[in-house]
Amino acid sequence: MSPLTPPRTASRSLVAMDTLVTARAEGPDAGDVLDAALRRALAWFPEVERVCSRFDPDSELSRLCARPGETIAAGPLLFEALAFALDVAAVTGGAFDPTAGAAQQARGFRRNYRDGQQTPDSGQGEQTAARAAGYRAVRLDRRRRTVTLARPLLLDLGAVAKGLAVDLAARELAGMERYAVEAGGDLFAGAAPGAEPWRIGVRDPRGDGLLGTLSLRNLAVCSSGGDERPAPAATDGEHHIIDPRSGRSPRAVSGVTVIAPAAMTADALATAAMVLGPVRGVHLLDEQGVAGIVVPRQGVVRFTRAFPGAMQWSPILA
Repeated sequence: MSPLTPPRTASRSLVAMDTLVTARAEGPDAGDVLDAALRRALAWFPEVERVCSRFDPDSELSRLCARPGETIAAGPLLFEALAFALDVAAVTGGAFDPTAGAAQQARGFRRNYRDGQQTPDSGQGEQTAARAAGYRAVRLDRRRRTVTLARPLLLDLGAVAKGLAVDLAARELAGMERYAVEAGGDLFAGAAPGAEPWRIGVRDPRGDGLLGTLSLRNLAVCSSGGDERPAPAATDGEHHIIDPRSGRSPRAVSGVTVIAPAAMTADALATAAMVLGPVRGVHLLDEQGVAGIVVPRQGVVRFTRAFPGAMQWSPILA
């Protein structure tokens, strides 16, 4: 970087995917290079939402769900998100399942945050809707990039779409000295060689404090927990994370944090580990070669074999 163009730090924010999204970058203060990169980065969030939202009847995802039995050519964003979600479903034996949209709808997650409109109720109970799910009924032709729903299904890509948008936004900022994209519990932190890494606090899902801090460079960190979004139409501790096999929320884990090269990977695996529980969840993360922290509701915090790996971890002592 030339001494005539000292670095400048800038940030931009917007509301998308029912959360506040913020992109920050440090780069050369030359013209509008930095601001233009931030605008391009944030533009991915409404674009991914436009394609992948199950709350928008005009989204590409909704149009696909309205045509069961037909072979549909999918656009690149929808196909990438759906193909990855189905891969995670296969790896987890259905503990993670993008066809669980009807079960989520039955639990009360039906409101479009933008206009308050609610999607129609299928009339199914949670258990019936959960039994109607099944990722094996989604057939992909990866060469032709087509999708066929073998029977009526309501797809929900909430556990991958936000991570995908974070990854796409981060690519727009990759030439900057330091940059970060944050959307709710999903974050990508990038830094050029020689630049300072980012210090990221990991919240303790059992309270208001921190478990510790991470020092990250060119990695994503995503956290998943159930206490922040209780299910509107359910009681007894039900929340937005669902075990697609039972239609109920997992109870054994308070929260999971995953560190991976991509936010879409970290986002989906954090959700899957929540469902699988403290032992099988850690086993899944170990199998996938990512670093992670699983916080059970009772018992000791569990760490994966890859933790801390490429990052520094500073625990907060009780």
